Amino acid sequence: MKKYLKIALLVVVGIIFISTFVFLYKKSQPKVTVYELVKPEIADLEKTTVATGKVEPRDEILIKPQISGIIDEVYKEAGQSVHKGEVIAKVKVIPELGTLNSAESRLRLAEINGKQAETDFSRIQKLFKSKLISQEDYEKGKIAVEQAREELQTAKDNLQIVKEGITKSSASFSSTLIRSTIDGLVLDVPVKAGNSVIMSNTFNDGTTIATVANMSDLIFKGNIDETEVGHIHEGMPVKLTIGALQNLTFDATLEYISPKAVEENGANQFEIKAAIHVPDSVKIRSGYSANAEIVLDRAKKTLAVPESTIEFSGDSTFVYVLTDSIPVQKFKRKQIKVGMSDGIKIAIKSGLTAKDRVRGAEKKDK
Repeated sequence: MKKYLKIALLVVVGIIFISTFVFLYKKSQPKVTVYELVKPEIADLEKTTVATGKVEPRDEILIKPQISGIIDEVYKEAGQSVHKGEVIAKVKVIPELGTLNSAESRLRLAEINGKQAETDFSRIQKLFKSKLISQEDYEKGKIAVEQAREELQTAKDNLQIVKEGITKSSASFSSTLIRSTIDGLVLDVPVKAGNSVIMSNTFNDGTTIATVANMSDLIFKGNIDETEVGHIHEGMPVKLTIGALQNLTFDATLEYISPKAVEENGANQFEIKAAIHVPDSVKIRSGYSANAEIVLDRAKKTLAVPESTIEFSGDSTFVYVLTDSIPVQKFKRKQIKVGMSDGIKIAIKSGLTAKDRVRGAEKKDK
């Protein structure tokens, strides 16, 4: 029995010794690294940048009153179309006491002068018919009474304007009727009947009655970083995507680049504007968030490899080209000239051919 135990023990020791020897041998052997091989291929490359911003009408017109008072009626609301000259609201004038007293006093004086002028002219007519005064004196009397009548009518109109902001003779041109100055869509009506409004003056911009815009003439307004602004110019095509309108892209044309930067989050940003070409079948609302993609550089049908395979050293660029794969992979460091990059692939100007195989990423053991 003891003999069998000794034999078994020797066998176990032998197995442990052999296993240890094999493990140490394998451990001492150099590890062979295997790389993925990349084939240069013909591709179209585009380098783009994305500017974030929003969609706005080219012009938003603020409709303001030409007279102070209280909103009597509002005829339009946000979302409705309006034509140039169409009435949006009506203002009821609240006369200022001093101005009202002055207008009433002017009317009373004009009435007194008018009565006197009528009496004087009546006498002149009788004298002229009796040929007791000359034609010249008669004409002077006629002019005087006409002036008095005109002054009386002017005083009446002035009092009516002070009280109501309108005269019967000029009702269609009244400043109490707030009209749209353009054809377009009413974006906002921030006032209601009963609100006080004031006209613009030296110290105040005046109350906005409505905001009107032509929604068929839209622009994208956004910002672009200073590192990329030198690559763009007016007239460049822009691809626009709007978050609220998924799966749709719109063509636009860059038409404005700000000559001055604005600092935003520690970076210099330049404002840009692009005219949007909107199909008639699509409705875009003012203020939609949007992204504008601008092509900064383009290379057609160029030899390209993944940028991750390139080694950059100063102003030089290198790749590792496969020279042998048996028994192990062998590579040669080779200098090349590169062109533009789209962030994933880079164009090869010289130094590589489509037949070469370039060292890629290291293969991972599964």
